[in-house]
Amino acid sequence: MEKSVKCCYLVCAGEMKTPLNIEKKPFDKIIAVDGGLKRLRQAGIVPDLIAGDFDSLGFKPETGKLLCLPVEKDVTDSYAAAMSAADEGFERIIIFGGTGGRTEHTFANVQLLAALAKRGVKGFLADDGRTMFVSDGGTTKIAARKSGYVSVFSLDTKCEGVTLKGLKYPLSGYTLTNEFPIGVSNEFIGQTAEIIVEKGVYLVVAECSPDDFS
Repeated sequence: MEKSVKCCYLVCAGEMKTPLNIEKKPFDKIIAVDGGLKRLRQAGIVPDLIAGDFDSLGFKPETGKLLCLPVEKDVTDSYAAAMSAADEGFERIIIFGGTGGRTEHTFANVQLLAALAKRGVKGFLADDGRTMFVSDGGTTKIAARKSGYVSVFSLDTKCEGVTLKGLKYPLSGYTLTNEFPIGVSNEFIGQTAEIIVEKGVYLVVAECSPDDFS
């Protein structure tokens, strides 16, 4: 991970089995997304912003900086909060509690990662030792790990020129489609993993931390 990159942490209300762990640097920002405020309070962390329509929280906070959103809207609270962070110039956005609970919200957050990727922002969904990351083409590297699964999926109709290195099952110049899951359940083998895509938006799901990505 680039040490000087401004990072924004979004904490949502989705189920998490492991404790919240955020190491905030002075130039970083923490946003509580609706019911995620409860999780932050349990961890003794004060957010820089509280965003949402407050339906899952159950009340409107009386203290703290608020981004109040209408209940009826075209985007999720997480999407609105992440885009506000992107508008502020944050280059890296890590979302906690964004995959547990309702399946449609998990998928909506994957779409959010794709929207961030189109803006040149690195977005991550991080929960319980697993990280999701979306990139619009280009190369993704993951630090060497002795074991664990890593999967690669095409979010476009197809991703062209897909090359996988440093994994148990390599690929070279492959065309990955959104109809056939050949990229599922690859494995780390103690080497730096490289995912190279010449064209197309792709999703990486890996048993690692966002800090392992570069």
